Amino acid sequence: MKHYVVISADCHAGPESPVYRDYLDRAYHDDFDEELNERQRLIDERRARASSTPFVGDDEFKQEWFGEDEEGNSLHEIGLRGGWDAATRDKELDNDGVCGEILFPGPDAVTGTMGAPFGAGFNPVATRSPDHLLAGARAHNRWAAELCQDSPERRRGLIVAPLLADLEKAIAEIRRAHADGLTGGIIIPPRWTGYDSYTSHRYDPVWAVCQELDLPVHCHSGPAPHEDYGEVPGWMIVYGYETIFFTARPLWFMLLTGVFERFPTLQMAVTEAGSFWAADMLWRMDMMATREHGMRKLVGTRGVLRMLPSEYFDRNCAIGSSNTRRRELGRRYEIGVRNIMWGNDFPHPEGTWPYTRAFLKDRFWDIPVEETALILGGNQAEFYRFDLDKLQPIADRIGPTPADLGQTDESVFAKWEPLKRAGRPWLTGHEALAAITD
Repeated sequence: MKHYVVISADCHAGPESPVYRDYLDRAYHDDFDEELNERQRLIDERRARASSTPFVGDDEFKQEWFGEDEEGNSLHEIGLRGGWDAATRDKELDNDGVCGEILFPGPDAVTGTMGAPFGAGFNPVATRSPDHLLAGARAHNRWAAELCQDSPERRRGLIVAPLLADLEKAIAEIRRAHADGLTGGIIIPPRWTGYDSYTSHRYDPVWAVCQELDLPVHCHSGPAPHEDYGEVPGWMIVYGYETIFFTARPLWFMLLTGVFERFPTLQMAVTEAGSFWAADMLWRMDMMATREHGMRKLVGTRGVLRMLPSEYFDRNCAIGSSNTRRRELGRRYEIGVRNIMWGNDFPHPEGTWPYTRAFLKDRFWDIPVEETALILGGNQAEFYRFDLDKLQPIADRIGPTPADLGQTDESVFAKWEPLKRAGRPWLTGHEALAAITD
């Protein structure tokens, strides 16, 4: 059985924060030194409250993440080393069976002790001025371009592009970073507080350059209105629920207001926000566009769109569906098999690393092989333009086979046929109500 080419649509990389000083424009060094001192003060306060680590959380999780193995390493330490050390990174990817990866910033999602200068990252929010944020983004992009020079066939680095305040400077940085070797796409702020939303034609110059350079636009999980929550029991679960909404929100702003009509080859991905919501979103959007009975009183629901929203979604959009769940796979025909891109979220603990092989067997054991191949790597290869001929030898060395995922009894695939025939029932007219998620 041929080995799967597994490509993670969601990985994270970055050095320890002080290292960014070497990549930061000299004019910002003093301000960055001040920020590092303040960051260390806050870390020390959190560490004192937590007694052992700057993370306050579940004891079982802390033991798993920070506890030492036989060699005296913790998952946290291994992950952080993999965040900046290419050799460690490739070793961990090999152990997980992952051939290629998409690189977002922010390797430390637990203690918060790392990060690019001045709020730059996968959810860029300025800690000082917009110029500082752009300088921090430039520092990260320079660093990431160097990492991508190691095993370039396995990596696609993303450009941090804080475009809200100054479009011209952001576009100049996109072009500079692309020329420097970051070809995976750009990261935009999912929330635009105080600025025009992505319905505005103001951003068309950004979409134009991304279309020109074949750079997909990305939003990554993390944003939410923290100011609304307060420090009360249960606030974290509210945040965990709402971050999905705010991460995906730019997608429907752009999808419904003609961005993909004006820029027909522009691509966009929503990453690490699951994919479960996409099926109902597309159903609702198509209902509005076709003026279903419940929408008849609404005027101009189609707007400037010449195709159905689901058609733009299939042509222009994808979902970096990290740690893809069974429920999401059970609805893959409504979401779109070719729209789902699996990711292991290395080195974040909410992902599947370092247990990816077990997770894949649990999730994909009864998924047809050709569909598994698309979701685990084929869709990513097309979206990010990986050379599969270069990745297949790596897959033959470390990738899982269908047998490794338990896909040895082809008769189990037949149960999906009613759902496959139904596809998107609101378009096909076929209903298949028995979702299979066990």
